[in-house]
Amino acid sequence: MSQHILNKIESPKDLRKLNAGELLLLAQELREFIIDIVATKEGHLGASLGVVELTIALHYIFDTPNDKLIWDVGHQAYGHKILTGRKEIFESNRQLGGISGFPKMSESEFDDFGTGHSSTSISAILGMAIASQLKGDSSKQHIAVIGDASIASGMAFEGLNHMGVTDANVLVILNDNAIGIDPSVGALKKYLTNVKKGTAKDENIFECLNFDYSGPINGHDLNALLTELKRLKSISGPKLLHVITTKGKGLRQAEENQVTYHAPGKFDKKTGELHKKSLGQQPSKYQDVFGHTIVELAKQNENIVGITPAMPTGSSLKYMMEEIPDRAFDVGIAEQHAVTMAAGMAAEGLVPFCNVYSTFLQRAYDQVIHDVALQNLPVIFCLDRSGLVGQDGATHHGVYDIAYLRCIPNLIIFAPMNEIELRNIMFTAQLGLEHPIAIRYPRGSGVLQEWKTPFEKIEIGSSEELKKGTRIVVLSVGHIGNMISGLLEETNHLGEIGHYNMRFIKPLDKRQLDSIFTSYEQIITIEDGCKTGGFGSALLEYANEKHFTNPIHILGIDDVFIEHGTVEELYQLVGLDQISVKARLKSILDEL
Repeated sequence: MSQHILNKIESPKDLRKLNAGELLLLAQELREFIIDIVATKEGHLGASLGVVELTIALHYIFDTPNDKLIWDVGHQAYGHKILTGRKEIFESNRQLGGISGFPKMSESEFDDFGTGHSSTSISAILGMAIASQLKGDSSKQHIAVIGDASIASGMAFEGLNHMGVTDANVLVILNDNAIGIDPSVGALKKYLTNVKKGTAKDENIFECLNFDYSGPINGHDLNALLTELKRLKSISGPKLLHVITTKGKGLRQAEENQVTYHAPGKFDKKTGELHKKSLGQQPSKYQDVFGHTIVELAKQNENIVGITPAMPTGSSLKYMMEEIPDRAFDVGIAEQHAVTMAAGMAAEGLVPFCNVYSTFLQRAYDQVIHDVALQNLPVIFCLDRSGLVGQDGATHHGVYDIAYLRCIPNLIIFAPMNEIELRNIMFTAQLGLEHPIAIRYPRGSGVLQEWKTPFEKIEIGSSEELKKGTRIVVLSVGHIGNMISGLLEETNHLGEIGHYNMRFIKPLDKRQLDSIFTSYEQIITIEDGCKTGGFGSALLEYANEKHFTNPIHILGIDDVFIEHGTVEELYQLVGLDQISVKARLKSILDEL
């Protein structure tokens, strides 16, 4: 189908010139355009397909970018980007050097606030609305679009609670499709379901919070959306419009399998069928090793429980939820609650595995410090997606966990080099530790074809010599150590370079380090995290404390935010790929 209406749209000003019939045609063309691009370039599909009509209606009724529009999380903002001047470059979405997969203030004047983590839109839009009041601009409209999974988060309720006692000119649109990435959970979901059925018995919860509530209305009925948004535009104060949508609308497979088609990878745009990935036996994903291992351990230890904030599929806790459902908990988009709930469980003698993406644990930092570490409760944090995660970009890279956790007393930090080490540290942790532990591992495949070996206990604070050298030594933590091992098998300087899998970032293996500092001329550390405050920094601190004077070279991520691209491209960009590291090692040797 040709995009003869969409091709005329360079900005929302062009959109506002269309008649009702053309808007309906535009919705069809926009949906097909998104499907065409994502089918070959990958990205977040279902969320954007679900809000096509809503996107068109918002830009048609409101004077964007003068009126402020924030998309919570941003998974659903593809249509918004296409209609706001980025249609011609949309193929570069999530590609290295291309546009971001999420709203980004530096990218467009239409992206009023950068989003990537959930539940920030209500607080941000309220801040903008109050700013408009203070500037004396009462005409400006302020709109936040938030999903039913995100609005259940604590931060969203904090914003709603405050907004309800203001006279701020804000419209909150609740995009209710009963799913985030995985299906929505919790009492609020049940309440919204009853609202949609017309069986809710109590006074509307949003009206209780002093919002002018309207809905629910069909979010795919463009005329109904236009009529209601036009009406709400003339009403002052806090308003909430409840809109019912279908995630994946317009692509049958995306509607029927909403979890898979949230971000499906490449697929056939005509049939919707997913492209099969490379054949042959591949190493398992770290996530699946975690998921199968916790089930195996939980069957042996009845005190083990699993917790994840809204990511059971991504984290693979789904396996435990299927096999032992009464001991596995999806708490929704509620990282703070997940951590403190785990602390409460640990206080009562359970063994909680709290599985959180590295970038999302940042949202529960106070709880990690006060509720877990200060009370020295042995919560087991499994930090999924540590390191550079690729095309989701700066909001999702798990590169700060070592630095932000290393300063916390009582906390053990471990980075497994492979799948067997992940299994064994999980086994060790559930035997009973005196302290909480954070286990960080990357997104995607490990390195071993066979990983389901008998469990072995790991001595806390121990390291492992992988290769003896004579002049310089590489100290690695985590999965990146496999790259070093491969590199040293190929290098011409076989005898000169040693390699240790340090694995424990805290506590350090000080006995081993004392031997290393006296045996090697220079030390190189490597980590898939930020240099500032990371493992290399820990080594510098120890060397200073013990008065070692060996030069220490820290390889890691510089003090800048890393944008989006493939994982391979990003490791090249930061100098942590094999070619860059090999050149660095050669340079160090040549200077000796």
